[in-house]
Amino acid sequence: MKYLLLVIISTYLMSEPITPIPTTVVVNSQKVQLGKELFFETKLSADNTISCATCHDLENGGDDGLMFSIGHNAQKGDINAPTVYNSVYNFRQFWDGRSKDLKEQAKGPIQNPIEMANSFENVIKTLNQSPYKQKFKKIYKDGVTEDNIVDAIAEYEKTLITPNAPFDKYLKGDKNAISQAQKEGYELFKDKGCIACHHGINVGGNLYNKFGLMQEANSDRQGRYDVTKNLQDKYFFKVPSLRNIQHTSPYLHDGRYENLEDVVKFMARYQLGRTISDEEVNKMVEFLYSLSGEKPKSVR
Repeated sequence: MKYLLLVIISTYLMSEPITPIPTTVVVNSQKVQLGKELFFETKLSADNTISCATCHDLENGGDDGLMFSIGHNAQKGDINAPTVYNSVYNFRQFWDGRSKDLKEQAKGPIQNPIEMANSFENVIKTLNQSPYKQKFKKIYKDGVTEDNIVDAIAEYEKTLITPNAPFDKYLKGDKNAISQAQKEGYELFKDKGCIACHHGINVGGNLYNKFGLMQEANSDRQGRYDVTKNLQDKYFFKVPSLRNIQHTSPYLHDGRYENLEDVVKFMARYQLGRTISDEEVNKMVEFLYSLSGEKPKSVR
């Protein structure tokens, strides 16, 4: 009977375009602990004031709640900081996809003159003059190196997943895990075409799409073009994950909207070429609320 139930649930999950987040992830616990310390460590920045957690607040949505983050010497960035939660499931990192994985991504902010404004040469020297030297030696034979620093940070970030969202429970068979309005919102989400880009385990984060597909959306940033210099890549951005989206305002790569209702209307018009009613918008927003999961134990 138990085997039959598992088969039925597996078959159902395979028929849905969204996949539940696993409840666990395989990691190296020693690296995770070190990576956690580094994630909150301001010594990674040039003036000892900024850490990864500055722009990725784990007590909230895994971002900083700002249109553009504030970095070294109070400099303001020019693109909205994405959430770090569930970023391990993104097929690329950053809005323009310039980093292939979490390790590569972790190198960026440390060396960015607007963000941490540091160099790995200086970071390595600083960490070797602190208790971190022995902590690294216990895990890595070659001690504090650029690769080992980002390896530890990435290992910790792998644990920042948010399983057991109401919608995940619904997908696993609990029909009472979400409300009727959320069920109707999900059907609208699929029928209107949102699901074409927002699917899979991260409800996004697994492809690029043009910003302003059906109508010009006036973006100051050029997305993938900034990386490839290919004209066909202009205004193509990595589709963001919708996981925990109720906690990651403001929205879109330029942070132009504060509330989900405006985002849904915008996306319907500019990405899908559709007009939708306020009632439909409200139901879809209710569905989006059901994508908020549990904060990982590694945060607590």
